[in-house]
Amino acid sequence: MKNIKNIALSLVCIGVLAACGSDDKKVAAPVDTGQNQGNVQTDETTVVHPTATIESVVSANADYAFAVYTDALHSAQSLQEAVDKFVASPSENNFMAAKQAWLNAREPYGQSEVFRFREGPIDALTKDEQGNWTLEDGQGPEGAINAWPLAEALIDYTQDMDGNQSRGNAQVYQAGGNIILDSVSFPQITAELIREKFELDGEEANVTSGYHAIEFLLWGQDLNADLTYTAQRDYTAGHRPITDYYTSANLPSDEANGRTCTSGEQGSFNEICERRGVYLKAVTQLLVEDLQAVVDAWRPDTGFHYQEYVKAENAAANLGAMLESMGRLSFGELAGERMSIAVRTDSQEDEHSCFSDNTHRDIWLNAKGIRNTYLGLYTRVNGLEQSGASIHNLLITKGHEELAVKLKAALDSTMGKVLIIDEIAKSGMSFDVQIQNAEHKEHIYAAISALGEQTDLIQQAIDALDVSAEDLKQDTEENI
Repeated sequence: MKNIKNIALSLVCIGVLAACGSDDKKVAAPVDTGQNQGNVQTDETTVVHPTATIESVVSANADYAFAVYTDALHSAQSLQEAVDKFVASPSENNFMAAKQAWLNAREPYGQSEVFRFREGPIDALTKDEQGNWTLEDGQGPEGAINAWPLAEALIDYTQDMDGNQSRGNAQVYQAGGNIILDSVSFPQITAELIREKFELDGEEANVTSGYHAIEFLLWGQDLNADLTYTAQRDYTAGHRPITDYYTSANLPSDEANGRTCTSGEQGSFNEICERRGVYLKAVTQLLVEDLQAVVDAWRPDTGFHYQEYVKAENAAANLGAMLESMGRLSFGELAGERMSIAVRTDSQEDEHSCFSDNTHRDIWLNAKGIRNTYLGLYTRVNGLEQSGASIHNLLITKGHEELAVKLKAALDSTMGKVLIIDEIAKSGMSFDVQIQNAEHKEHIYAAISALGEQTDLIQQAIDALDVSAEDLKQDTEENI
């Protein structure tokens, strides 16, 4: 294992250099090193200052939306292919490939979350009575795609750390059942059933679909106990056995001997493992369908939302929405709900990707998406770089160069601090272990503070550009 202290120290230096560079044309900035790649890398990100207009900035942002959601869709389609192959033939190689495809799919999606909080397609896309796509605040697919934490006992078997764990109040699992086990109440597992049972009984924790339902079905629970219980957490993620997907139909005869379906215990009924595979395939298909609808709304040639978004008369409102999304993701969602609660309460249940221990990437990617929006930059999954007129350009064009430099430095500083969390996790100390370690808690609190500081500067940019935005700090009660 790498020396954690040396990694942290070197990354602090990177963050300081990024934050304090006086040459605004070139600044050392962290780049996406990819999931599980070990080395810290930087590149020289050139920031040019063409004469920017509000219209050109908003148009570039619309192109970023289409690119990042398209990458998310294509990655989800690759995940679907891997899942289908695994369910048909549950070998160790196929199991690992499906998990890696899930990790890969999170990379673009994490950078897309800055398009929330603005009544756009991810938060508001729905169909009207005539079957036409429209926007209605709160009716979009975001929850079905990315809701967490989830009451996993609604989906499949669980083993509680304290013998009394429960989230939500759905009768189906209070009685000891779940959708996969209960073939009487749920004779057929379909995409329609999964959608119907989403937030069952009005409980937000009753999540049946999305990335984290898939994550649970691939990894299973991470049962590393909290310090309040008898065992310390280790550095591993969930340990769902491959035998949870064994059926009489999907194993070659030379491998089937002595191997049976499991569901937390040996010798479970073959039907349970069949149903688990059906659920995994159906929920992955739903993810692809939901992302496809968002991509179509942002499509430059035919997307109804894209066409409205780039109209000149909507530019000022959409610029305000861009900045509001940056601020609300920075403060309430990322610093507050995704980081502060977990570290303050030492709760691995409240880390974002708790089954796979991928929370460090969620944090880094969300922060990167905020910075992408400010600088008008995005690196596609295929490595191609996309750039356009940016808020940074616009501030300078409007005579607010000092504020532009300060905000850019704050975003770079945040990236340096979340990179520490990311690299420590990649070195073996996952986020759920970092939050119970006094030294590493300090790194997390430093990142939270940096997110709060950049939010204050985002508010200054809103004021300087004279655009409208709602309260940037409305989404959490945490004291950032």
